[in-house]
Amino acid sequence: MILAVDIGNTNTTCAFFNEDRLLFRFRLYSDLNQTPDELALRLNGLLGLRGKGLRDVEHILIGSVVPPLTKTWQEMASLYGVKDTHLATPEEIGIPIKLRYPCEVGVDRVLNALAGWHKYRQSLIIVDYGTATTFDCISEKGEYLGGAIAPGVMAAAETLFKKTSKLPRMELSKVPKEVIGKDTISAMKSGVLLGFAALTDGLIARMAREFERKPRVIATGGLAGLMAKLSLQIEEVEPNLTLEGLVIWFKRKNG
Repeated sequence: MILAVDIGNTNTTCAFFNEDRLLFRFRLYSDLNQTPDELALRLNGLLGLRGKGLRDVEHILIGSVVPPLTKTWQEMASLYGVKDTHLATPEEIGIPIKLRYPCEVGVDRVLNALAGWHKYRQSLIIVDYGTATTFDCISEKGEYLGGAIAPGVMAAAETLFKKTSKLPRMELSKVPKEVIGKDTISAMKSGVLLGFAALTDGLIARMAREFERKPRVIATGGLAGLMAKLSLQIEEVEPNLTLEGLVIWFKRKNG
């Protein structure tokens, strides 16, 4: 039994696997102040809702862009008897990283590249809608070529609320019916959701020109399903790409 853990700046997404079969997934808030004991309590409670517990976890696989939380997870696993904890790093994932400074790339982006290429075996552009919106390019040989980083959709919406006096906080679960908003909320939704869809399509179109053949475009991350409805370029949604990348990496590593 494997618990794959993708530690992001806003949320930590977890998935429980039996070998390479995903049984269920859940999310935790990425709380920098929690102790290993508090983490164990939260984790055991969420696993318990599915009839599992930490006692059932043989391996924890961690992909993290938040070093303080990495340490908390490792200490929790050690304290509560998890057999093995494995921390993925970009260098050891096994994909050639064609960057000027390979050490700068986030492990989540390389895990996405690994899982995407493992599934499709062709050139790809992967859009990940997380705290930031990342665009990652993978060659037909499975090489990580680089990409682009833009603000996250939710971060942009929250900035509108925090940095303006009269604009309210809004929820982004529904697609705007019209581009021209007839009230403040609909205008904000149009600007944020349709604006980021246009950003997505524009960047993908420009990136695709630098490939030898037209790449396949896939999306992942919390808002991938919603943004795929608005984008003209996204072809597939893979909601568990980073977590699946962790399992693929672990199986390769252990032969």
